[in-house]
Amino acid sequence: MSNAQLQTVLGRIDADLDNSLERLFALLRIKSISGDPAFAADCRAAAEHLARDISSIGFATEVRATAGHPAIVGKSSGKGKGAPHVLFYGHYDVQPVDPLDLWRRPPFEPVVTEHADGRKIIVARGAEDDKGQLMTFVEACRAWKVVTGSLPLDITILIEGEEEIGSKNFVPFLEANKQEFKADFALVCDTGMWDPNTPAITTSLRGLVYDEVKIKAANRDLHSGVFGGGAQNPIRVLTRILGGLFDDNGRITIPGFYDGVKDVPPEILEQWNRLNLTPETFLKPIGLSIPAGEKDRLLIEQVSSRPTCDINGIVGGYIGEGSKTVIPSLASAKVSFRLVEGQDPVKIRKAFREYVSARIPADCSVEFGEHSGAPAIALDWNMKPLAAAKRALTEEWGKEAVLMGSGASIPIVADFKRTLGLDSLLVGFGLDDDNIHSPNEKYDLKSFHKGIRSWARILAALAEGR
Repeated sequence: MSNAQLQTVLGRIDADLDNSLERLFALLRIKSISGDPAFAADCRAAAEHLARDISSIGFATEVRATAGHPAIVGKSSGKGKGAPHVLFYGHYDVQPVDPLDLWRRPPFEPVVTEHADGRKIIVARGAEDDKGQLMTFVEACRAWKVVTGSLPLDITILIEGEEEIGSKNFVPFLEANKQEFKADFALVCDTGMWDPNTPAITTSLRGLVYDEVKIKAANRDLHSGVFGGGAQNPIRVLTRILGGLFDDNGRITIPGFYDGVKDVPPEILEQWNRLNLTPETFLKPIGLSIPAGEKDRLLIEQVSSRPTCDINGIVGGYIGEGSKTVIPSLASAKVSFRLVEGQDPVKIRKAFREYVSARIPADCSVEFGEHSGAPAIALDWNMKPLAAAKRALTEEWGKEAVLMGSGASIPIVADFKRTLGLDSLLVGFGLDDDNIHSPNEKYDLKSFHKGIRSWARILAALAEGR
């Protein structure tokens, strides 16, 4: 396709922005709260609304039943000619709006208004997560169809209605239809930018191991005046073990913990260093000033590309009002590990339990409670679609697109890899101050407008394989 075609598509996007906004607003008005059964009909209404909209731009579209809220499947036809076939993923469900009294306007009455710093913003529940994000892709497809009569490549659109409640019925739906959803790779628009003017592609997601430790000592709580100094205190045992998980340089001391962990390529690390993520900009707003991770690593590495261990909760003894001088019989903690590529969640859980068990005194016992676990996901830095998308984003925004790791996990990306064998290209236009899951959720109008333009460019770049 020619550059002239692409420029015409981009011009169409600019001219049609008001209509694109109204189509987004129509979706935002639907109260598709997946976690509350009272809104089940609204979730179906959102699915049917989206299906009609996607069908109107030439996709063969169906609303498909799952064991929970329905999914939407839309398929474009027959581009061929060596262009890749991509699977685009988004979700139409949203979080509850509580506490309602903190919203400055009704959460399902979208509006374009002005941020305190002058930015124009779209305010509504789902404005960013994920209705605004997924509609950037739909509107880019619409512009290509209007201008050229076709799409640059074959696309399957797959939109679910249960992401906010863990995709518990969507994953079995994927597994049951995995032959149908074969593609070359997936596109996921549920991530963010580096800052309001710098686009980003998320190239890695940390995995997760979540475990619980319960240490038991005496057969009942004991009077500390009678037994203090003679009886083992499980809180002391537990805190000694947890404190030993870290050395003075911030490294995790579990044997074999770092086996398989790779360094970020030097050229990527150099780019990250130029981003100048500092304690002043990252930690000061939350009242902190000193990075707590590995001392020989950049702060941006600590929060995005290095494995971590965090103690998420600890319970033991008397914590009520006043005082009660007891030695408790039981102490427990919940511990999570964020993993990176090369780490096996099963091995990390086993190593952690062996580490704890080896440090339990003879007259104490330990039990473990298993919670969630998921592997890390990482793209090949040399993946051709990654390079194509980076160039397209850089051309649109006028700033080099950042390839960044995310410290969080997006379970559906791991599900696509495990179930469909697909790598996922994660491109999104959200910002840190979008208040997702909170009152007054917003999406910058610039993110929406240039997000549409970005996807139009990315589709062209992917089709050309450049």
